Amino acid sequence: MMDSEVSVLLHCAAWNGLLQSQVQVELSERFNRQADPSLEHQIEEVWTERMSKEPWLFNGSKFRLHSFCLTSSSSVSHHMPLLDCAEQQEGELKHSRQKMENLCINDSLHDSVQSSLDKRNRPVNHRENEDRALSQASSISSESKSVTAERPSKNTDDQEAAPLLTLRLGLTCYKDYLGTNWSCRVAELRQRGEEQFGDPLALLAQPLGVGGVLCTDDGQVVLIRRSQRVAEAGGLLDIPGGHPEPKVVCEHLGRLVCEEQISVAMMQQRPVVSELFSSVCAEIRDEVNIPLSSLGEPVLMGVALNHTSAGRPSAEFYVSCSLTSDEVRTLYWKGGAEASESTEIIFLGKAEVLQLDRSSPLWSELCPSAKGAVLLYQTVKPDSERGRSRRRDAQPIAETTST
Repeated sequence: MMDSEVSVLLHCAAWNGLLQSQVQVELSERFNRQADPSLEHQIEEVWTERMSKEPWLFNGSKFRLHSFCLTSSSSVSHHMPLLDCAEQQEGELKHSRQKMENLCINDSLHDSVQSSLDKRNRPVNHRENEDRALSQASSISSESKSVTAERPSKNTDDQEAAPLLTLRLGLTCYKDYLGTNWSCRVAELRQRGEEQFGDPLALLAQPLGVGGVLCTDDGQVVLIRRSQRVAEAGGLLDIPGGHPEPKVVCEHLGRLVCEEQISVAMMQQRPVVSELFSSVCAEIRDEVNIPLSSLGEPVLMGVALNHTSAGRPSAEFYVSCSLTSDEVRTLYWKGGAEASESTEIIFLGKAEVLQLDRSSPLWSELCPSAKGAVLLYQTVKPDSERGRSRRRDAQPIAETTST
């Protein structure tokens, strides 16, 4: 199913989703947006104009998704399928893919920036004792190909658990997002980025969002109708979501700083991963008014791209809830911390969500982020019994044998 507003960059269907322990990040200033004097002036002009019309807007610091890396190494648990190759999910592969044994090969998502990707997508250092960790990363692009993984043919019973996905993150901010991804000159920015830096995304903010497919105890998926006051997709149906916040990471590390002072040097890898996963639960709490104690562990389904905002990436999660739809409805109408961001709550059965497509009347009411999450839910099937079993088996051996 194709939709011009959204595409899937990466899905985790091989495991029916990934847990927090299976994801890591690499943080570096080289993953930040490239600066350009004339562009910085344009960004300031756009921000000043928007603030005059919407004075409630806040310029918060955000994580910038530069690229990602699917890892295959000798330390992957025998419970996990090794990433043997990268394929295009919907059969649109235009270029042949080279295959190497026990090595993840990811196509560049934009052939014209291959040389720059060779520089920016360097292998990630996972642990000092991993002598043969081999990886290649896939750059984000609005002409994206989705990436999937297959099971290996080799027996890997002696291998320990290790992160399977690395997200390469820099920092950006909401002001830069409005001035680049939402710029009327975004096509020009992409061209300039390729000409000046060999990367059409170099000048774009590309903030990483999060969203949650929330499923109640009686098998209903939660959708909320966005308020007309929100900055994007007003009046459309969405899933709960927002952004992981660098400032929250700083606070957890005991660093009280203002947004403008936040830097990559203040970040640490594991707290950032924790914020990525916990932020989706915080958004559900604030938008739907469900207590955190009623939410299950988030399962990362993958990353979707919103092409109405120049391919902005969003990590989409599956989150189970121990409450019924009636209990969730009651809590929603009592109002949470961000109750003003939506005006209505709607429930769809899981079977209905699995059957949604462009021919469904409801599809046109979904905002791009919700469409991306639905596509990932349909592909990954995180709540299947097979998925729950795989994630149980995927826990590190040290943890499973200690009991």
